[in-house]
Amino acid sequence: MDKQLLKSIMLQFGDTQESLAAAMGISLSRFNAKINERGGAAFTQSEMAFMIDRYNMDGELAMRVFFPKKVS
Repeated sequence: MDKQLLKSIMLQFGDTQESLAAAMGISLSRFNAKINERGGAAFTQSEMAFMIDRYNMDGELAMRVFFPKKVS
């Protein structure tokens, strides 16, 4: 996940981590665990779909946010 890209999109739409977590119906601490991929936490497909819809992401942008190419 490209959390910097997601954060920049959130900012463009006037969202904070707290406001997005509330809109998604999850706690801020759980949202933070997922965005930072701590302890195996990850966004579910339905949570990704929610963000894709909320931020009007096209397929390419969604792939860049949620499935970035990892460079070794």
